[in-house]
Amino acid sequence: MKTAIVLFPGTNRERDMAAALRAATGQEPTIVWHADTTLPDADLIVLPGGFSFGDYLRSGAIAARSPIMADVVRRAGAGTLILGVCNGFQTLCEAGLLPGVLMRNASLRFVCREVKLEVTNTQSAFTRAYRPRQIIRCPVAHADGNYFAEPRIIEELEKEGRIAFRYAEGTNPNGSIDDIAGILNEAGNVLGLMPHPEDLIEAAHGGTDGMGLFRSMTSSLGMAA
Repeated sequence: MKTAIVLFPGTNRERDMAAALRAATGQEPTIVWHADTTLPDADLIVLPGGFSFGDYLRSGAIAARSPIMADVVRRAGAGTLILGVCNGFQTLCEAGLLPGVLMRNASLRFVCREVKLEVTNTQSAFTRAYRPRQIIRCPVAHADGNYFAEPRIIEELEKEGRIAFRYAEGTNPNGSIDDIAGILNEAGNVLGLMPHPEDLIEAAHGGTDGMGLFRSMTSSLGMAA
């Protein structure tokens, strides 16, 4: 399983993501600079967390217009798995690969803590290792994680089973509409989520709840985790 991580100025979670991918696949991911125009051959492309371009204009807005994103969009259209975590989720929305926007947290404060997530779709390439409605723990660290979309879009996401994760047990840290923490595109090969599953994959982290996402992807691509 070949993986690639896109690195933007201000990205700061690429090493965490690389460690998770290495643990799941046994292979070293390729780091791709945002100014490149072509991605390497990869089964999975990841946009990790951080503060790309200092979150100027809107979080992810400048990153979404980086040269490499044209190929990310092309690969997404061809069916390659694309994962965006935190700032990566914001960038996927700004690039039009996912609907809606990530606004300032309702508290107007940066939040950094653990939350609980309900896995609301276990049929996707990113979630099939989890049980239906399973509650998992996951860290968050963001200032602009308040997901919003028009009512018709929320209705579509719900009806089509494209809400992959919801904040559970009253732990919504940002005011996201309908407690939405992660969503899929129509084809099901693009996932964006605000929490950081890559930071809860081993006992030293305090748990392994996040590993299910990486096992799901390796399983979906025909590789044992």
